[in-house]
Amino acid sequence: MRDQEPAPGHPERRLSTKETAELLGVKPDTVYAYVSRGQLSSRREPGGRGSTFDAKDVEALARRNRRESSGSSGSGGELSVRTGITLIEKDRYYFRGVDATELAARHSYEEIVEWLWTGELRPGITFTAPKAAVAVARRAVDALPEHTGPTDRLRVAAIAAATADPLRFDLSEEAVLGTARILIPTLVAALPPVRRAHRDEGPLAHRLWARLSGRPADEASLRVLDTALGLLVDHDLAASTLAVRVAASARAHPYAAVSSGLGVLEGPLHGAASGLAHRLLLDVLDQGSAGPVVADELRAGRRIPGLGHRLYPGEDPRARALFALLKDIPEATSALAAARDIVATTARHTPLHANVDLALAVLTVSSGMPSTAGETVFAVARTAGWIAHALEEYGERPLRMRPSGHYVGPRPPRPLPE
Repeated sequence: MRDQEPAPGHPERRLSTKETAELLGVKPDTVYAYVSRGQLSSRREPGGRGSTFDAKDVEALARRNRRESSGSSGSGGELSVRTGITLIEKDRYYFRGVDATELAARHSYEEIVEWLWTGELRPGITFTAPKAAVAVARRAVDALPEHTGPTDRLRVAAIAAATADPLRFDLSEEAVLGTARILIPTLVAALPPVRRAHRDEGPLAHRLWARLSGRPADEASLRVLDTALGLLVDHDLAASTLAVRVAASARAHPYAAVSSGLGVLEGPLHGAASGLAHRLLLDVLDQGSAGPVVADELRAGRRIPGLGHRLYPGEDPRARALFALLKDIPEATSALAAARDIVATTARHTPLHANVDLALAVLTVSSGMPSTAGETVFAVARTAGWIAHALEEYGERPLRMRPSGHYVGPRPPRPLPE
């Protein structure tokens, strides 16, 4: 007599891949992604053609997914979202388990991006934008008012590029990565160049430099810019990244998801913070000392830009890496001294370390770039991280990022207003 299949709820009940996917509300490919992340374990039965999964483990994962979709972290704290992209721990951060500062010291921005997206390094890879996409994006950006900021230009370029891509609604991993490899260089190419003699080929940092500075770039300066791009690729669930994941949860295509991130990035507490640090540095250089400048900021009730980070009690590892490279650039000597003066002066009031915004400001000030240049670097770099998070979210149950509002208004029913 043949053995009976264990009944539902039986401790040894096994589920097929199809049953597991249906219970979790995801695609079968996502089930195996859970396995690769260590969130599920699979077993291939003797004589069977597919993997099976422990029903109790699957049900537990489904319960965690439901808790996340209701906005609960499971611990009563802040919203928590599972991710295998970036870990921030003990004043260091890691991309897929590898120290991010070491990656940036040894690899180009594009190589780091490929690692972030695929878990594979592709030495020498560069991203190329199709001429048609660049032409559409440039026309849209050129039509904007002259005073338009960089984030607005990038957002318009992303929307314009989307209209030229009939396959933008294909959310398969292969299609999204293909879109991403085109989108990032398109965004850079759509920005108006500062220098007439510029190249739209080679490493992305070389192409971006011509959009940021009117000065010719030396190798040391290009290395700092490329390293900055690599360091800023991702930083866990920053506000803009969360916005991207919400958009991806609603199955917005990659261009729209990136546009969501760009919208949030523009805030003074996020991507625009480097511009505030840039202007602070210029004031210190103009005054010859950080003392009066810091005093004016504190008197006005403003926090000192470029200092402190909520995720790093100690030194921001991104700032440390950039400062080390900036020491090799003679033109950066005075800006570096001004940055040190700001840190030392403020330390008498509160012990805060320099963050990446201050390091970016040293680069932009010493390279003759505008105050918005750091925001541009931040936005271009972080686009890659947004794509990585969108890809992760496309593999999750759709619309799971739908928290419930805690209503505190007047209780109904109320009479109609007159």
